[in-house]
Amino acid sequence: MPSEVSPTAVPTAGSRRALWSWAFYDWANSAFFTIILTFVFARYFSQSVVQDDVAGTEAWGNIVGVSGLFIAVLAPILGAIADQSGRLKPWLVTFTLLCVFASGMLWFITPGADQFWPAAIWVGLGILGAEFAFIFYNAMLPELATPDHVGRWSGWGWGLGYVGGVLSLVVALYAFIEPEGAWLGLDVAQAEHVRATFVLVAVWYLVFSLPIFFLTPDRPPTGMPAGRAVRAGLAQIAESIRHVRQYRHILRFLIARMIYTDGLATVFTFGGVYAAGTFGMEQTQVLQFAIALNITAGLGAVGFAWVDDAIGGRNTVLLSLVGLGASALAILVVDSVAGFWAWGMILGIFVGPLQSASRSYLARVAPEHLQTEMFGLFAFSGKATAFAGPLLVGSVTALTGSQRWGMATILAFLLIGFLLMLTVPSAERVKAAATA
Repeated sequence: MPSEVSPTAVPTAGSRRALWSWAFYDWANSAFFTIILTFVFARYFSQSVVQDDVAGTEAWGNIVGVSGLFIAVLAPILGAIADQSGRLKPWLVTFTLLCVFASGMLWFITPGADQFWPAAIWVGLGILGAEFAFIFYNAMLPELATPDHVGRWSGWGWGLGYVGGVLSLVVALYAFIEPEGAWLGLDVAQAEHVRATFVLVAVWYLVFSLPIFFLTPDRPPTGMPAGRAVRAGLAQIAESIRHVRQYRHILRFLIARMIYTDGLATVFTFGGVYAAGTFGMEQTQVLQFAIALNITAGLGAVGFAWVDDAIGGRNTVLLSLVGLGASALAILVVDSVAGFWAWGMILGIFVGPLQSASRSYLARVAPEHLQTEMFGLFAFSGKATAFAGPLLVGSVTALTGSQRWGMATILAFLLIGFLLMLTVPSAERVKAAATA
């Protein structure tokens, strides 16, 4: 079996600059996931476009689910093609700009049911751009960090992402939504003070992506023509399938991640909708909760970064799933806003480590010549059943008329993912088996 990690030298001052520029990309794209996908546009879509909480929840689940299907199908193919062509940054830049443009176009989504399809198309393209860009961003990690520092850099990246999420929400709340855009003369009746936050996302994402665009090195190109790279990429996928037994530990990990990530993503996808519909939280209150949640998630990601390097990605994932499942259950049974806040903060502590440790585990065990393909499969594992969580939540919510019952289905995904993760070997065992 090929080497588990890409050989890299001990970080120098120059490579540290490259690593911090790499980690800062998490800060850049966090505005899209927090403002568009989770807390502001999701609620705006449900209450101002669809104009019904239950129907809005169902429709939002359909949009996110369909986007996930496209990502699941295309991610491994794009990753394999990139492995053949060599360079990663052209892919990263292209998909980043797609998300930036789509986010900016959401400014034109005015309140009203006639905006349903334009909203669905633009937010769907934004999701595709952000998720595809992340494939190539993740694939850079094992080539920039040494194996014994992968966990902390992955954690620090996620931590920066949560800090960026907090600051972007603070700006959205206190510069646009709370003062109702008075300093810009925005039309509140047309929700321009809310829609302006979508333009904020576009600017934020573009500006803070510049460090990775210009300061992080890329792989050298292989010189393979585009058409040949496509054919070679498809052949690479076929070869991996034929030799899947060599990578069965990665396959088990990706299946486990496929399940628990579906639960986690659904929590965040419907976080703002659930807070508004079940607890009657206003837009300002939802954003305040989101800010606090991102703070605890960032602290968890940074705090567990050293834990990851000490006990390994597998054990960090298991620990995080226990904490996440327990706090999610508590959120579903509490009746008070105070209880929702308290357990939400605890939940946030385990979100960052679950995400960063999943990335670091694959970075340690992915074969060097298949790194981008494996991170394409990593994206696949996050999206292959992405339709299941949102669609299940939406269907159960519509069937029961209760957001609590809809959100309760998330617990099953977390439990199944935990049980499957128990069968995944640690990176140390994989390395020992490969050298035996």
